[in-house]
Amino acid sequence: MNLLSVENLTKSYGEKLLFEDISFGIQEGQKTALIAANGTGKSSLLNIIMGKDIPDGGKVTLRNDIRVAYLPQNPEIDPDLSVLDLVMASDNLYVQTTKKYELAAQALEENDTAANQQTLSDATSAMDAISAWDYESKVKEVLGRLKINNLNQKAGTLSGGQLRKASLARVLIDESQFIILDEPTNHLDIDMIEWLEEFLNKQKLALLLVSHDRYFLDAVCDDIIELDQQNLYQYNGNYSYFVEKKAEREAAERLEVEKARNIYRTELEWMRRMPKARTTKSKARIDAFYELEMKATRRFDDNRPEFQIKDRRMGKNILELNNIHKSFKDPGFVIKDFSHIFKHGERVGVVGPNGSGKSTLFRIIMDEIQADEGSVKRGQTIHFGYFSQINPEIKKDKRVIEIVKDVAEEIKMGDAPSVSASQFLHYFGFDHNTQYNHYTNLSGGEKRRLHLCMTLITNPNFLILDEPTNDLDIDTLNVLEEFLLKFKGCLMIATHDRAFLDKIADHIFIFEGDGKIRDYYSNYSAYRLKRLKEISQEKQQQKAEKPKSEKPKSTVRKATYKEKLEFEALQKEIAELENEKAEMLSIMNDAGQSPENLTKASKRYQEISGLLDDKEFRWLELSEIVI
Repeated sequence: MNLLSVENLTKSYGEKLLFEDISFGIQEGQKTALIAANGTGKSSLLNIIMGKDIPDGGKVTLRNDIRVAYLPQNPEIDPDLSVLDLVMASDNLYVQTTKKYELAAQALEENDTAANQQTLSDATSAMDAISAWDYESKVKEVLGRLKINNLNQKAGTLSGGQLRKASLARVLIDESQFIILDEPTNHLDIDMIEWLEEFLNKQKLALLLVSHDRYFLDAVCDDIIELDQQNLYQYNGNYSYFVEKKAEREAAERLEVEKARNIYRTELEWMRRMPKARTTKSKARIDAFYELEMKATRRFDDNRPEFQIKDRRMGKNILELNNIHKSFKDPGFVIKDFSHIFKHGERVGVVGPNGSGKSTLFRIIMDEIQADEGSVKRGQTIHFGYFSQINPEIKKDKRVIEIVKDVAEEIKMGDAPSVSASQFLHYFGFDHNTQYNHYTNLSGGEKRRLHLCMTLITNPNFLILDEPTNDLDIDTLNVLEEFLLKFKGCLMIATHDRAFLDKIADHIFIFEGDGKIRDYYSNYSAYRLKRLKEISQEKQQQKAEKPKSEKPKSTVRKATYKEKLEFEALQKEIAELENEKAEMLSIMNDAGQSPENLTKASKRYQEISGLLDDKEFRWLELSEIVI
């Protein structure tokens, strides 16, 4: 059943054409990702689909007998609404009945009166009448997983991240047949993202989403549509399949352009010596020449210089953290007795739930706040580049290009010639018009990208990046990854992008709560596998602590010697496959690779994904009897 039909859609803003004559459809149960560079029309397309914007041409048809839920990038919310009213703002019968039950339960908890008891009794009967208890469990699961706890808080008092999570919760519990999500993983920590993947995969609904999280796209979507050069391309597969087929498409286009250039040289010579008397035949050839010229003059960004800033000398002493303690009234300890001595070229990923203390650690290192106990020793030759979650204050409302030129007119790019400030900005998605825009007119995402540019061009030898991947499209993420892989200094990076962590970090600091920070020497995927094992062990321990009468000995089977060997082998095989998977993803995201290498890497990536699924499932089976 076709839920959405987009036919010959065209949209432009002023002289800027976003897309032209694009067409596609969404079927029942189809989960589709929309991929494009920032500023090329992704959000505009979603707004047109939802009737919040008007196209220049074409039409959008949504089935009128289905429920559609939409999460925009910047939700417009009544600030006087409570969180409960915001999340449960739907005419869905299940939503309204569950909302009344939650309100009645809260009222009784606050004031145990006969009237409130009766109200709760009536609400309970209403829940029974429509069998809404499963739905209530779903609501509580969504709110709990997204850490939305205070349902009476006013929406106007929420932070931007909290507001996004509340708006996402509203979409997920709406019982819609078709949901549209614009960057749903922004402001979610890794645990939330992995839960969202699992949640969406369980739902029998159609999905259209925009996201730059490559692991998320790979796990959730079975169909990709790409906006590129005002055209739309469709790929019937997940993100890994898209990477492979896009490389093949671009290779074919390069061959086509090269062929057109060869013909163009011949036709150009004919045009120069063409007789003045134009016959019908010559006019047709002239028209064909101009069409050929458009194709032959197409440029590919193949000669982009290497993105690498000039090295700065680093002495023997870099950074020492000695027995650092830091606590606040709420939530208490965020860092407890943490020590680490940094070495040359060390690359650390920083992982943990939102609010667990990652930014606090960065601010202590940067001397913005003081630790309660312990000491920080910074080497004299260390020059920090700090990309914080708070944009720096720009005192004068200058143009973007002027702000960058105040720091550097030219930027050294490794062994290649220096590039101008304008060329450097272009790397990070600032087109000519945006470069001459005033700072106050930039969007929040554009300000974040400019802050990142300013951090990188100060020639640091120790980079601290706090959530740099938000507001970057996939192409710009690849550019940043290329730079960081060549960066010879030290690096600390906090991000919820698991693909980015696996590719960049050599080891990770894990904020586990109550001030404890674990240093794990591997990538995030290997840590996640280890954490699954720990959870399995905890479950086994809980089972062992239960009274024997609850589980007779006769029902417990011991592992055979062969199964124990298989279990040990699986742990090694899974770790090796995770590392190889990360290598394949690195190759697939490397724009300099040949189409053949990209195709091989993509095929191997899909093979590994299948093997990992099988081996992890078998590992979990064996863990029940081995551990």
